[in-house]
Amino acid sequence: MIPMNPKFAVLLLCASLLPAVQARAKDKIILPDACGDDSATFEVKAEEGQPAPTPPPEGKAQIVFIETMSKNDGCHGCDQTRQTTRFGVDGAWVGANRSNSYFAMNVDPGVHHMCVQDQSRVKKFRADIALDSFTAEPGTVYYYEINLDLLLMDMASGPGRSSGSKGGNPGFVLSQLGEDDGKYRVKAWKLATWKTK
Repeated sequence: MIPMNPKFAVLLLCASLLPAVQARAKDKIILPDACGDDSATFEVKAEEGQPAPTPPPEGKAQIVFIETMSKNDGCHGCDQTRQTTRFGVDGAWVGANRSNSYFAMNVDPGVHHMCVQDQSRVKKFRADIALDSFTAEPGTVYYYEINLDLLLMDMASGPGRSSGSKGGNPGFVLSQLGEDDGKYRVKAWKLATWKTK
Protein backbone atom coordinates (compact mmCIF):
# COMPACT_ATOMS: atom_id res chain seq x y z
CA MET A 1 0.00 0.00 0.00
CA ILE A 2 1.37 3.39 -1.03
CA PRO A 3 0.80 6.21 1.48
CA MET A 4 -1.21 9.15 0.13
CA ASN A 5 -0.06 12.72 0.53
CA PRO A 6 -2.56 14.49 2.89
CA LYS A 7 -2.77 17.50 0.57
CA PHE A 8 -3.65 15.23 -2.34
CA ALA A 9 -6.33 13.50 -0.22
CA VAL A 10 -7.91 16.87 0.63
CA LEU A 11 -7.82 17.85 -3.06
CA LEU A 12 -9.58 14.59 -4.03
CA LEU A 13 -12.22 15.15 -1.34
CA CYS A 14 -12.90 18.70 -2.54
CA ALA A 15 -13.11 17.55 -6.16
CA SER A 16 -15.64 14.86 -5.21
CA LEU A 17 -17.85 17.46 -3.43
CA LEU A 18 -17.77 20.00 -6.28
CA PRO A 19 -20.67 18.49 -8.32
CA ALA A 20 -22.96 18.55 -5.24
CA VAL A 21 -22.09 22.20 -4.53
CA GLN A 22 -22.67 23.14 -8.19
CA ALA A 23 -26.04 21.33 -8.23
CA ARG A 24 -27.14 23.15 -5.07
CA ALA A 25 -26.10 26.50 -6.57
CA LYS A 26 -28.24 25.77 -9.64
CA ASP A 27 -31.26 25.12 -7.36
CA LYS A 28 -30.96 28.51 -5.64
CA ILE A 29 -33.79 30.91 -6.41
CA ILE A 30 -33.13 34.66 -6.29
CA LEU A 31 -35.89 36.13 -4.17
CA PRO A 32 -37.28 39.69 -4.24
CA ASP A 33 -36.63 41.99 -1.27
CA ALA A 34 -40.14 41.47 0.13
CA CYS A 35 -39.41 37.75 0.75
CA GLY A 36 -37.37 36.18 3.52
CA ASP A 37 -34.28 33.97 3.65
CA ASP A 38 -34.49 31.17 1.06
CA SER A 39 -33.22 28.59 3.56
CA ALA A 40 -36.21 29.02 5.91
CA THR A 41 -38.87 26.32 5.63
CA PHE A 42 -42.11 25.70 7.48
CA GLU A 43 -43.83 22.58 8.74
CA VAL A 44 -47.55 23.39 8.65
CA LYS A 45 -50.49 21.88 10.46
CA ALA A 46 -54.04 22.95 9.52
CA GLU A 47 -56.79 22.69 12.16
CA GLU A 48 -60.56 22.75 11.62
CA GLY A 49 -63.10 24.42 13.89
CA GLN A 50 -60.90 27.24 15.16
CA PRO A 51 -62.33 30.65 16.09
CA ALA A 52 -61.96 33.51 13.61
CA PRO A 53 -59.03 35.88 14.23
CA THR A 54 -59.69 38.61 16.77
CA PRO A 55 -59.73 42.15 15.31
CA PRO A 56 -56.42 44.02 15.27
CA PRO A 57 -55.50 45.92 18.44
CA GLU A 58 -55.96 49.68 18.47
CA GLY A 59 -53.54 51.44 16.13
CA LYS A 60 -52.77 48.26 14.12
CA ALA A 61 -54.03 46.70 10.89
CA GLN A 62 -54.40 43.00 10.17
CA ILE A 63 -53.51 40.84 7.17
CA VAL A 64 -55.23 37.47 6.73
CA PHE A 65 -53.22 35.22 4.41
CA ILE A 66 -55.35 32.59 2.66
CA GLU A 67 -54.29 29.65 0.49
CA THR A 68 -56.92 28.15 -1.81
CA MET A 69 -56.30 24.97 -3.78
CA SER A 70 -58.12 24.34 -7.05
CA LYS A 71 -59.36 20.78 -7.49
CA ASN A 72 -57.69 19.22 -10.53
CA ASP A 73 -58.30 15.65 -11.52
CA GLY A 74 -55.89 16.11 -14.43
CA CYS A 75 -52.89 16.92 -12.23
CA HIS A 76 -51.35 13.46 -12.02
CA GLY A 77 -48.78 13.15 -9.26
CA CYS A 78 -49.86 16.43 -7.60
CA ASP A 79 -50.29 15.98 -3.87
CA GLN A 80 -52.98 18.61 -3.29
CA THR A 81 -53.13 17.94 0.45
CA ARG A 82 -49.48 18.83 1.05
CA GLN A 83 -49.02 22.05 -0.96
CA THR A 84 -47.28 24.59 1.28
CA THR A 85 -46.77 28.26 0.51
CA ARG A 86 -44.78 30.67 2.64
CA PHE A 87 -45.69 34.33 3.09
CA GLY A 88 -43.26 37.18 3.56
CA VAL A 89 -43.82 40.76 4.64
CA ASP A 90 -41.19 43.49 4.33
CA GLY A 91 -38.27 41.08 3.87
CA ALA A 92 -39.08 38.35 6.42
CA TRP A 93 -41.14 35.16 6.22
CA VAL A 94 -44.09 35.52 8.61
CA GLY A 95 -45.75 32.12 8.22
CA ALA A 96 -47.10 29.49 5.87
CA ASN A 97 -50.30 27.80 4.74
CA ARG A 98 -51.04 24.33 3.43
CA SER A 99 -53.99 23.54 1.18
CA ASN A 100 -57.20 25.38 2.04
CA SER A 101 -56.04 27.27 5.13
CA TYR A 102 -55.35 30.74 6.52
CA PHE A 103 -53.50 32.65 9.22
CA ALA A 104 -53.55 36.27 10.38
CA MET A 105 -50.96 38.78 11.57
CA ASN A 106 -51.15 42.33 12.87
CA VAL A 107 -49.03 45.06 11.25
CA ASP A 108 -48.28 48.72 11.83
CA PRO A 109 -50.02 51.27 9.59
CA GLY A 110 -48.12 52.26 6.47
CA VAL A 111 -46.78 50.68 3.29
CA HIS A 112 -46.06 46.93 3.37
CA HIS A 113 -44.53 44.70 0.69
CA MET A 114 -45.70 41.10 0.46
CA CYS A 115 -44.18 38.01 -1.09
CA VAL A 116 -45.63 34.52 -1.53
CA GLN A 117 -43.57 31.54 -2.66
CA ASP A 118 -44.29 27.86 -3.20
CA GLN A 119 -42.19 25.86 -0.71
CA SER A 120 -41.95 22.88 -3.06
CA ARG A 121 -38.75 20.89 -3.51
CA VAL A 122 -39.40 21.11 -7.26
CA LYS A 123 -37.40 24.07 -8.57
CA LYS A 124 -39.92 25.10 -11.24
CA PHE A 125 -42.63 25.39 -8.56
CA ARG A 126 -40.30 27.25 -6.16
CA ALA A 127 -39.73 29.78 -8.96
CA ASP A 128 -43.39 30.78 -8.61
CA ILE A 129 -43.37 34.00 -6.61
CA ALA A 130 -46.25 36.42 -6.20
CA LEU A 131 -45.74 40.01 -5.03
CA ASP A 132 -47.95 42.87 -3.94
CA SER A 133 -47.80 45.98 -1.79
CA PHE A 134 -50.44 47.99 0.00
CA THR A 135 -50.87 50.78 2.53
CA ALA A 136 -52.32 49.54 5.81
CA GLU A 137 -54.82 51.74 7.66
CA PRO A 138 -55.32 51.29 11.42
CA GLY A 139 -58.28 49.09 12.36
CA THR A 140 -58.62 47.60 8.86
CA VAL A 141 -58.44 43.88 8.00
CA TYR A 142 -56.93 42.96 4.62
CA TYR A 143 -57.60 39.53 3.08
CA TYR A 144 -55.02 38.23 0.59
CA GLU A 145 -55.47 34.92 -1.19
CA ILE A 146 -52.93 32.85 -3.08
CA ASN A 147 -54.93 30.67 -5.46
CA LEU A 148 -53.08 27.54 -6.51
CA ASP A 149 -54.05 25.55 -9.57
CA LEU A 150 -51.47 22.76 -9.67
CA LEU A 151 -52.39 21.66 -13.18
CA LEU A 152 -51.77 25.17 -14.55
CA MET A 153 -48.61 25.51 -12.44
CA ASP A 154 -47.33 22.22 -13.85
CA MET A 155 -48.08 23.25 -17.44
CA ALA A 156 -46.59 26.76 -17.16
CA SER A 157 -43.04 27.10 -18.38
CA GLY A 158 -40.33 29.15 -16.74
CA PRO A 159 -40.41 31.16 -13.56
CA GLY A 160 -43.70 32.79 -12.70
CA ARG A 161 -43.79 36.17 -11.11
CA SER A 162 -47.28 37.50 -10.59
CA SER A 163 -48.79 40.42 -8.80
CA GLY A 164 -52.52 40.08 -8.70
CA SER A 165 -53.61 38.52 -11.97
CA LYS A 166 -50.92 40.16 -14.10
CA GLY A 167 -48.38 37.98 -15.90
CA GLY A 168 -46.46 35.16 -14.27
CA ASN A 169 -47.81 31.67 -13.79
CA PRO A 170 -51.61 31.54 -14.21
CA GLY A 171 -51.71 28.72 -11.64
CA PHE A 172 -50.17 30.88 -8.88
CA VAL A 173 -52.13 34.10 -8.41
CA LEU A 174 -52.14 36.48 -5.44
CA SER A 175 -55.16 38.75 -5.10
CA GLN A 176 -56.83 40.88 -2.48
CA LEU A 177 -60.27 39.63 -1.50
CA GLY A 178 -63.23 41.71 -0.44
CA GLU A 179 -64.36 41.50 3.17
CA ASP A 180 -67.24 39.09 2.46
CA ASP A 181 -65.06 36.67 0.45
CA GLY A 182 -62.31 36.86 3.05
CA LYS A 183 -64.64 36.16 5.97
CA TYR A 184 -66.16 33.23 4.09
CA ARG A 185 -62.72 31.66 3.48
CA VAL A 186 -61.81 32.08 7.15
CA LYS A 187 -65.07 30.40 8.15
CA ALA A 188 -64.76 27.53 5.63
CA TRP A 189 -61.00 26.91 5.61
CA LYS A 190 -58.67 25.58 8.34
CA LEU A 191 -56.42 27.64 10.60
CA ALA A 192 -52.74 27.10 9.76
CA THR A 193 -50.17 26.82 12.51
CA TRP A 194 -46.52 26.14 11.79
CA LYS A 195 -43.03 25.71 13.08
CA THR A 196 -39.84 26.48 11.23
CA LYS A 197 -37.59 23.59 10.24
